[in-house]
Amino acid sequence: MYLADGRPAPATSVSPGGRRTGRSRRVRAAVPSTVLVLGTVSLITDISSEMVTAVLPLYLVAELGLSPLGFGVLDGVYNGVSALVRLVGGRLSDRGGGAGHKAVAAVGYGLSALCKPLLLLVHSLPLIGAVLAVDRTGKGLRTAPRDAMISLAAEPAVRGRAFGVHRAMDTAGALCGPLVAFVLLRAAAEGYDAVFTVSFCVAVLGVVVLLLFVPGRARPAAEDTAGRTPAGPRTPAEPRTPARPRTPVRALLGRPEIRRLTGCAVLLGLTTVSDSFLYLTLQRRLDLPAGWFPLLPLGTAAAFLSLAVPMGVIADRIGRRRLFLAGHLVLLCAYGLLLAPFGGGAALICAVLVLHGAFYAATDGVLAAATADAVPEDARGSGLAVVQTGQTAARFVCSLAFGAAWTAWGDHTAVLAAAVGLALAAALSARLLRPSGPAAGPNSPSEHTS
Repeated sequence: MYLADGRPAPATSVSPGGRRTGRSRRVRAAVPSTVLVLGTVSLITDISSEMVTAVLPLYLVAELGLSPLGFGVLDGVYNGVSALVRLVGGRLSDRGGGAGHKAVAAVGYGLSALCKPLLLLVHSLPLIGAVLAVDRTGKGLRTAPRDAMISLAAEPAVRGRAFGVHRAMDTAGALCGPLVAFVLLRAAAEGYDAVFTVSFCVAVLGVVVLLLFVPGRARPAAEDTAGRTPAGPRTPAEPRTPARPRTPVRALLGRPEIRRLTGCAVLLGLTTVSDSFLYLTLQRRLDLPAGWFPLLPLGTAAAFLSLAVPMGVIADRIGRRRLFLAGHLVLLCAYGLLLAPFGGGAALICAVLVLHGAFYAATDGVLAAATADAVPEDARGSGLAVVQTGQTAARFVCSLAFGAAWTAWGDHTAVLAAAVGLALAAALSARLLRPSGPAAGPNSPSEHTS
């Protein structure tokens, strides 16, 4: 519920006599247990997936001898196939109601888990691409339902914080995954096989936690455990509101806020270099030994983990669209450091990875929170999937283009092209997301609903 000026209405509770208490006027800032359990599932799953992600670029390029263009194709598959099924996952979860979100998410997590041991059996580009496609299909199926459960469990005024907490827990797994991969590569004789096997076992654990501990049906955040809404108690004679028909995807795209968010996500995604290429660029510029390569994602993960919750709180206060755009300017600074003529070393590595993590902290959960505020509850999964699909498809195109540019002109020219493109996309997005109407401050309706 929102006030006339667009600010979220404060949460209230009603005493037995029907009077509102002064303490109840505060918005509850506690993170719901559903968010914490989903964060635990993501933490475990990210340990598994980041173990593979940390070694995959080096495994494909150094071990299997793929060219940068070939890796760009596989990296595009790894990051882009999920775009083809996110709409399916979001729509299926909405049709199943609250229980559908958990069911579709469980299928997605299960598919990704099953793909880990298959990497032990395939060694050609087509087969590896097929396995990665199935793995990303699982990610595409689970992302929108999971974010829908988070948004439904959290109150609108603190959704940025809720997504920040979830992303921080998710990133804790991303921090542990590369470290485990690093240890296994150094300790095991068949390092890559050990990484893929342990990754599978950890992924299965995440699916078990999801099935056992995540509630089957999310309780809307606007209603407390006693069945009362912020507007007051429900009387026994009050008729229940009939269920509304599900909102089709085409109707979602007819909403101006959804179109703006999707357009912005696509523009910026077209110039967002994938993590793998960024790490390969750092490794080649500084000539890092192959054994140290899996540690590069740790810097990004550590910065993301430290900043995810503070960025979520800032987004709730200043506006989620503004912070989302600012996060891409931070990424532009990271590109600038990669292009800088001065020498490298540990300082350059730390600076680029910190900026990279700050970029994710200011954009990942913030975009999901912005989208959730602009989409009705009955289409929450579909609405999140629409925006995420546009962003993921754009990043797929970027991976292909960046790999081709690297092969043709070298990594320096490819990063330069990405930086110029990102600056232009940020300028266009600033115009696209500019609040309309006389109220343009952080408390305007357009700002708080995005």
